[in-house]
Amino acid sequence: MAIDESREFRPINIALLTISDTRSSDEDTSGDILAQRISDAGHNLATRAIAKDSASAIVSLLRRWVDDPTIDAVVSTGGTGLTGRDVTPEALNRIKDKEIPGFGELFRWISYKTIGTSTVQSRAMAVLAGGTYIFALPGSNGAVKDGWDGILAEQLDSRNRPCNFVELMPRLKER
Repeated sequence: MAIDESREFRPINIALLTISDTRSSDEDTSGDILAQRISDAGHNLATRAIAKDSASAIVSLLRRWVDDPTIDAVVSTGGTGLTGRDVTPEALNRIKDKEIPGFGELFRWISYKTIGTSTVQSRAMAVLAGGTYIFALPGSNGAVKDGWDGILAEQLDSRNRPCNFVELMPRLKER
């Protein structure tokens, strides 16, 4: 559970998606936090977009990104709550090949330390689709910090031991 400095860091290309009916690029603070953390970690911000809280709009954009061989992972923020407009998990379920259940479980455990039992209202999740990782985080600034700092910063670092998501990338499309 540590970064092995003797190993080579391999930057990956990450697409960033904010899901919201109310945010514009000027007001996307959670997206800005993630963009900065992606850059600070040494990764490449491949593209960034805002999608409305519409499962079909989310699926359409994610399919384009999954089909783009230059995008290794997608991190989304927003739409993971319980209201009628929160449809990010439903969209991911429509395109996933596999779910990564441990991501949501670990996210809620980390979040519990900050917001207590309110974490049960989060449907944060991660999936694999077409060999691309997709990580869905809640839309609050605190949640994206918890998700990046507590999970993604290490799992998207090729030097993380004993294992990490990056080292699996060449094998994700195996049949």
